[in-house]
Amino acid sequence: MSKPRAKIYTHLWYAKEAEEAAAFYASIFPDSRVDRVTPLMSESPSGPPGSVKIVDFTLLGHRFQAITAGPHHEFNDAISLVVECDDQAELDRYWDALLAGGGKPAACGWLVDRYGLRWQIVPAKMDEWMRDTNPARAKRISDAFMKMVKLDFAKLEAAAREG
Repeated sequence: MSKPRAKIYTHLWYAKEAEEAAAFYASIFPDSRVDRVTPLMSESPSGPPGSVKIVDFTLLGHRFQAITAGPHHEFNDAISLVVECDDQAELDRYWDALLAGGGKPAACGWLVDRYGLRWQIVPAKMDEWMRDTNPARAKRISDAFMKMVKLDFAKLEAAAREG
């Protein structure tokens, strides 16, 4: 029995390293793999036949696709992939793995991996904390994470418990 195809999925454009990026991401997350690499057999604005490659891959059971098609637009903060973590150990593991080989930490749980893609590595409770019906608690939590680079579960949970 085959899994139904996703009607919507993320497609990422890489200048030259889509296959390497997909393999890197698949090595970090469970239920992840590079499913297929398909060279475009037609001439394109990005190069001769075979030079453009479409990479289908799965991360945490979700379909993604990437293309190696030469310089076009750089990734920026306008889009990021969010990874919800159940505890500090999981957050640390993903944070460290995505920074490996030249990534750069940003602020508030964001980082830029070595391929330029933006990620948010956050506690799974973050949405719940931010929507707290107690405005003072929600502010304490947002004040706390706004001062952090990598998010700290203990400090965020302390901010949620105060008052």
